[in-house]
Amino acid sequence: MRHHQEDTRDRRPGLTADEAVATADPRDPLPRLREELRTGDRGLSEREAARRLAVYGPNQVRRRERRSLARLVSAQLLHPLALLLWGAGLLAFAAGMPVLGWAILAVILVNAVFALLQEHQAERAVEALAAYLPEKAHVVRDGTARAVEVTGLVPGDLIVLEEGDKVPADARLTDGAMELDLSMLTGESAPVDRVAAPAEQGVALLQEPNLVFSGTTCTGGQARAVVFATGGHTELGRIAALSQRAPRGQSPLEAQVKKVAWLIAAVAVGMGVVFLLIGALVGLPLTDALMFAIGLLVANVPEGLLPTITLALAVGVRVLARQGAVVKRLSAVETLGSTDVICTDKTGTLTRNRMRLQAYWTPDGGAAAASGEPPPAELTRAMTECTTVSYDEAGDLRGDPTEIALAMGGGSDLPARLAARDDRRRAAFRFDVRLRLMSTVAQRDDHLAVYAKGAPEAVLGRCSGVDRQAVMGVVDEFARRGLRVLAVADRDLPPGAGPPGRRVDAETGLRLLGLVGLYDPPRPEVADAVRRCHDAGLRVHIVTGDNGATAAAVAAEVGIGVPRLHVVAEAEKIHDPELDELLTGDAEIVFARSSPETKLKVADALRAHGRIVAMTGDGANDAPALHQAHIGVAMGRSGTDVAREASTMVLTDDNFATIVTAVESGRRVYDNVRKFILYIFAHAVPEIVPFLVFALSGGLVPLPLTVLQILAIDLGTETLPALALGREPAEPGIMSRPPRPSSQGVISRDMLIRAWGYLGLVSAVLVMSVFFYVLWRAGWRPGDPTGDGAALHHAYLTATTATFAGLVTCQIGTAMAARTDHASLRQVGLATNPLLLAGIAFEVLFAAALIYLPLFQRLFGTAALPPDVLAIIAVFPVIVWSADEFRRYRRRARAVMPDPSAPPP
Repeated sequence: MRHHQEDTRDRRPGLTADEAVATADPRDPLPRLREELRTGDRGLSEREAARRLAVYGPNQVRRRERRSLARLVSAQLLHPLALLLWGAGLLAFAAGMPVLGWAILAVILVNAVFALLQEHQAERAVEALAAYLPEKAHVVRDGTARAVEVTGLVPGDLIVLEEGDKVPADARLTDGAMELDLSMLTGESAPVDRVAAPAEQGVALLQEPNLVFSGTTCTGGQARAVVFATGGHTELGRIAALSQRAPRGQSPLEAQVKKVAWLIAAVAVGMGVVFLLIGALVGLPLTDALMFAIGLLVANVPEGLLPTITLALAVGVRVLARQGAVVKRLSAVETLGSTDVICTDKTGTLTRNRMRLQAYWTPDGGAAAASGEPPPAELTRAMTECTTVSYDEAGDLRGDPTEIALAMGGGSDLPARLAARDDRRRAAFRFDVRLRLMSTVAQRDDHLAVYAKGAPEAVLGRCSGVDRQAVMGVVDEFARRGLRVLAVADRDLPPGAGPPGRRVDAETGLRLLGLVGLYDPPRPEVADAVRRCHDAGLRVHIVTGDNGATAAAVAAEVGIGVPRLHVVAEAEKIHDPELDELLTGDAEIVFARSSPETKLKVADALRAHGRIVAMTGDGANDAPALHQAHIGVAMGRSGTDVAREASTMVLTDDNFATIVTAVESGRRVYDNVRKFILYIFAHAVPEIVPFLVFALSGGLVPLPLTVLQILAIDLGTETLPALALGREPAEPGIMSRPPRPSSQGVISRDMLIRAWGYLGLVSAVLVMSVFFYVLWRAGWRPGDPTGDGAALHHAYLTATTATFAGLVTCQIGTAMAARTDHASLRQVGLATNPLLLAGIAFEVLFAAALIYLPLFQRLFGTAALPPDVLAIIAVFPVIVWSADEFRRYRRRARAVMPDPSAPPP
């Protein structure tokens, strides 16, 4: 009870204990902050940590709130195509045809449920990304240090931070000091010092010398800190919330499908009204006229369009996830297909982010390649002494990749060398980004020695007796080879002298031991990926914080720079007019010494020039650029939560080649969307023509096709082949053609001509021919009664069944024709899409069931077909496919035919 009184006595008036923890001011004096957070040197107890986790929630950046189920359902039910079907259903009920009305309503609900399931499946693919990114934090609880999941941290936890750790939450240092890389939040590449000290007055929170922030990296030192903010309350969480405020616009595919849906709805309603009036003028009974209007509406609506598009995009999402790219929005798969510019990071994306010693130079021996042999003993010793790398409990090296490369380049038996290094060390002056230098003091025989490494310009300025011009010539040569160059030097202190107290006293009068060239090799698959980009008409720019010479060397090695390479040495200083001129030129560009603001500027400029941009990034301050690009690509391994939230696609392998694979997959998905739209649209003509013949004849010709039979086609026989076309393999040459213009619609004039003028017209002629053949064979003449009880009624049922079956077989020919846009079916291969063959087999069996099973005969008004009619409709697929194959053959011939007006070569 006494302890409770002490806790509440100084608590801010009017606040509960949990509210005091949530609103604790990290700039308060440390004793007061601890009191507000109710924690101490032993940290929280496990029981209290579990309670706070329930109160404050997990320590993770929250995703954008999902739309409610009601909004998702309403969006599906109020889509223009769904509204058209609603109208058809109401007309059916008004005309006294409840079975037809309920059937149409069932179609609407099936479409909506199917689309919702596919959206949910895509979201689950995104959430599964978390499995790739397990993270732990070192925390003190009940007085014992242990590793816990980062998501389990709570305000008041006492965490332990060491060099190389990522800060797991916003915290106040309680003891120790460290160097921190805040570039994820501030964009400043220079590390900053943080120390357990009183707060400074009048400075911004990010400038406080005693605070560390979630997502930043410890580059040196060791400290303990008490957590004061987690999850969305951290600085990182606030940036994430800001980056999610701007709503995303519709993708080109979403906008085009909605536009086409309204167009179809307008045409269907217009045709229904016009021909309803025509039916009334020619004396059709009201029931027949309404049946005709309903038939037009249902025939015009491609019921399978929306779920088929959704499934094709979802399939693309799943395929890309298996290939290392998690796409967060279904429609983004299609946008990938129109990408024409990729702006990529260098380190870790084009390269492996694994430094190694590639070459060295000494004043006495000149330049030499490392090639497995360590450099001279003096240089090797200095390279090892002037590092801070160490082995962790798992036996892995920890530290900066550059220092790891230096330590490993010093020869074998690294653990023993590092242990001896630590025994000899007497002082260390950490790397200073402003001085671009680091030095250590260690015992050497009977005296102390200073070892230093850093940028060649910085080290040479502190050396004596050096031909600076000659050395810088070697530095330039190494940089042109894509190497990161460091100079290494040493100095003997007089016997009996102690370690210098200031680095200015240590880092003077140095002796240059040599230069080392470190190399981060490109990923082996990147060169081929860049070549594929160029073949596909994509331009690749590098946006990197590295220097221009190193980035240009990597660009040359992987093939970036076609037809030429332009290097912007200081990208931050480039002005808009110069940037516009560069981006509209023919060069591929290296933007060196770039900041996140540079990325945003480049993304904005490319969008302004009508380019479809894919932009990579991994830092929290890359989020605006990732959000602004059409396809923001975040790194799954090295990226921050904020970058992943702002991006459209996350690379689980951080690999540039995966971006190119995603572009190819996007093109394939776009092509497949066009293929099944062509397939679905081609059947509108043979479905509408029977109703037009019925109406224009004034009823003299009986209705060749019923509305229920149309629904059976659109939702039964048509659906599986359409879905299978969404899984069609890429057409030959898909990555050898230029990107499609962003203004090009998914539904083009050429597609409509092909769908309605070739495939649809041929199918309509064939199905009407078999309809009239069956009737005339039975002795029918225009105007003869065919209703229930009439002598010709069975012949009429057989004729409408022949129309239905003829449409199904025409669908088979259309499906085969739709598989390619340019190539012949022989080039693609008849059996390369087994799902399509299975879909065709299903539609044949489904149609046979509707035709021959008595239950379906009564429901759909069908009858068994005689052998001669079956023989006629069996050739329909070949006729339909042959007509389109001939059209494609003529188109290919015109493409290769030389222009007679062109000058001779």
